[in-house]
Amino acid sequence: MRRSQSLPSATMSWQSYVDDHLIASGNVTKASIVGITNADTWATSPGFDLKPEEVKALISGFSDASGLQAGGIFINGDKYMFIKVENGKELIGKKGAAGMCAFKGNTFVMIATHDDSIMPGPCSATVGKLADYLIEQGI
Repeated sequence: MRRSQSLPSATMSWQSYVDDHLIASGNVTKASIVGITNADTWATSPGFDLKPEEVKALISGFSDASGLQAGGIFINGDKYMFIKVENGKELIGKKGAAGMCAFKGNTFVMIATHDDSIMPGPCSATVGKLADYLIEQGI
């Protein structure tokens, strides 16, 4: 599979991944990359302040979605309706016409939201493409 020229190198800063490859795409409103083991924030959009308990619940939802199905997904203080989790790697939620997606890598979780002016598909595809690239790099 040939990689796109727009994909970042694995040596870039985490903040650059958020700013230059997620937000700058126009398909993501806010995004964060967090560590999978202790839910610490590696990079985030301004004003996208994820609480550790939100991140931990989200990470748990990749392997057992029952808590998210029952109580919803909380991201940045907003509640999203759980839509699906696929292959233990991709999680989707919805809040009206807005939504969120999260992708799990080996050491990270990439969390993104989109407002009602952005369709869910492009948001998920943009975040998923970057997450896949980082997973291919062993991250």
